[in-house]
Amino acid sequence: MQLRALMLATALAGMSVLPGSAQELADFDYENLAFRGFGLEFGYLWPDKVEPTPTYGLRMDLGYLGPALRVVPALTYWSSRMKAAEVGELEDRLERLIARQQPGTPAPLVLGPIDWSDLALALDAHVVWRVPYGFLTFAGAGASVHFLNGAGEAIAGPFVEDLLDAISAGFGLHAGVEYPLRRRVRLYATGRLELLEDLRYGSVSGGVQIHFGSIVPGEEGSR
Repeated sequence: MQLRALMLATALAGMSVLPGSAQELADFDYENLAFRGFGLEFGYLWPDKVEPTPTYGLRMDLGYLGPALRVVPALTYWSSRMKAAEVGELEDRLERLIARQQPGTPAPLVLGPIDWSDLALALDAHVVWRVPYGFLTFAGAGASVHFLNGAGEAIAGPFVEDLLDAISAGFGLHAGVEYPLRRRVRLYATGRLELLEDLRYGSVSGGVQIHFGSIVPGEEGSR
């Protein structure tokens, strides 16, 4: 917990001194928060406990909470197979537990392939600033809630499956770039590092956003 608090404080401190972040974007407050558009995205994820896998996501643009500080909720889903080493470690833990409760020489436990999926709801804060050639860049941090689900033929019972099914809080750092193709259409790409209690991963994603709301000064494209 202390590590997470330190990371959050560092990220917020770094965001507050980003050069030029408020030079071209209007001074907005919470009264200006409003749904301005949504983006559909596709990406790839590299976790520490499951095999690399594609991700599918939706993000929403709620406008600016303060100078250059944009609020962006996001929903992301992925599903993959646990790495063999992780399954083996889980088998060892369960064998030791069974041995303590039932002394003797229990038969080796074989769980077989295990799938793990995650539906994550994140609330991100983007510090946005403009760079040459009409691009916008952003960086920031966010909090998330992850609905993790384990599945497999050998873990269909309530005991083992409950070890993998969980609702977990997460903390993420991210940075990205976007470009307005048209006034109401934007391309964007994001890199992200996500930290959970039992899982860590890096990911990259890209998508298209349809913009409905007002355009803040400094967001205009070159077209």
